[in-house]
Amino acid sequence: MTKLNILSVLALLTFFCTNSLIAQTNKKSEADIPKLVVVISIDQMRTDYLSRYWNKFQSGGFKRLVNEGAVCSNAQLDLHVQKISTGTATLFTGVYPAAHGIVNDSWYDRLKKKEINCIADNYFITVGSDSKEGERSAAKLLSPTIGDLIKINTRNRSKVFSVAMNDVSAVLSAGHAANGAYWFDSQNGNMISSSYYVDVFPEWVRQFNEKQFAKMYTQRDWSTLLPIKSYEESMGDDYILEKGYYDKWNTFPYDLKKIKDKAGSYNFLKTTPHGNSMVKDFAINLIIAEKLGSDEYPDLLTATFTSMDYENSSFGPASIEMEDTYLRLDQDIALLLDFLDKSIGKGNSLVVLTSTCSSVYPVDYLKEEFNMPVGTFSPESAIALLKSFLNITYGQGDWIEVIGDQQLYFNRELLEKKNVLLADIQTKTANFINQFEGVKIALPSTSFEQGDYTKGQLAVIANSYNFKRSGDVLYQLEDGWQPVFKFQKTIYNDNSNIPFILHGNTVKRTQIRKKIMGEDMVPTLLEILQMPIPDHCAGTILEEVLQ
Repeated sequence: MTKLNILSVLALLTFFCTNSLIAQTNKKSEADIPKLVVVISIDQMRTDYLSRYWNKFQSGGFKRLVNEGAVCSNAQLDLHVQKISTGTATLFTGVYPAAHGIVNDSWYDRLKKKEINCIADNYFITVGSDSKEGERSAAKLLSPTIGDLIKINTRNRSKVFSVAMNDVSAVLSAGHAANGAYWFDSQNGNMISSSYYVDVFPEWVRQFNEKQFAKMYTQRDWSTLLPIKSYEESMGDDYILEKGYYDKWNTFPYDLKKIKDKAGSYNFLKTTPHGNSMVKDFAINLIIAEKLGSDEYPDLLTATFTSMDYENSSFGPASIEMEDTYLRLDQDIALLLDFLDKSIGKGNSLVVLTSTCSSVYPVDYLKEEFNMPVGTFSPESAIALLKSFLNITYGQGDWIEVIGDQQLYFNRELLEKKNVLLADIQTKTANFINQFEGVKIALPSTSFEQGDYTKGQLAVIANSYNFKRSGDVLYQLEDGWQPVFKFQKTIYNDNSNIPFILHGNTVKRTQIRKKIMGEDMVPTLLEILQMPIPDHCAGTILEEVLQ
């Protein structure tokens, strides 16, 4: 699909629920509109990292954003499945998974009878590499992002870009109509894109890749920025519950060449501070090369950094590795802010600091150190018992077709063949799962199809339920409980708190303590940019932050 066609489709989505940008009344002067909006998103960032490491942060990074910005100290992103994919889509569209359709990293497509990845798309090819890591698109994202809306309202004159180490973050924050989305190719260490966004690979990106930052970083050790004895905010470097890389290396310094050889790719760089430095450097090069913030039309750049990425659980939020990552990230953010001052002009850019998901403390850590009433839930054991129950109830058969994250899909063909009512097996299954220790609640999907649960205790699941993509039974675990699997890495989060700070001349220097939602970012940014807010937005304007 061409960019022109994409924009036409998105324009139809917003035409009937918005007014023309030109027709708006009470407009401020153009000087009050930021020339460039930069969304700094840090995957898996806990809000308490800011206070925990505060005394070690320098003045120009996190401290500057907090001291000079509008700080929302009680921001939340409430989702049934809390992952980078679901969080990114929700944050940047301003609507829930029920509407934007990204209910998980992947879901079961009943018509195609296979699991579908949220961004994989082999219709498009990798640009900038011979690998397949660029075969990605935002085609499965059913709602326009903030970038899409900006381009529609400026008749495609604004420029929208994204950069991240992970493809999911880059694609789902960029949306459909972005001028470019770039991410890290773990096979060769280059920054790449997809033909969905880029037809001809830019010369400046090729020149950036020629510097071979990934190769350079793997020839260095990762040592602590400060003397290791000064990391008093964290657990000991040799903490017994800290698994480390490959359940083997868990103390400083880290021989990155050795880890690279063991990994067989550059993927592990996403778990080190060096990955964040690459994102920072690439973002600065992008702003210069693409001339962002250089005309009267506001541009958007999303830069996504990582908090140890997929090794987060191997070290934990209280590790020295995590602290060192944030101390170094603080320096990267300071350099980025300083660059924006010099290139765009101090105050002419609007910077947003946030996260698409948070992180949780491991169960063993909470039990051993604090005697908390938490535990682990084995989906594999629960499903084994459930299958026996269904066979006793309905007869022998493969009743469950696919088991997803906190949801399961029934074999609809078998149900029809055996004359088993979908609502009946859903209800009995939900009641069965509700008996397990650690399960907060399990619900049949027919509950959401027949009733309104968008308010109250069940709203988190209801807002995340998509009729075509979600499972037949959905469940939540009790607070503090986490799933464990025998042969796969657990990626789980139930912490909905995220950081949310706005910084620039168009926002007040203030602190907001009331609860606000991640979905509020899109309408608030549109208001600052003096653009109409579509009716479909689930969030509201944060009036308290506006000048």
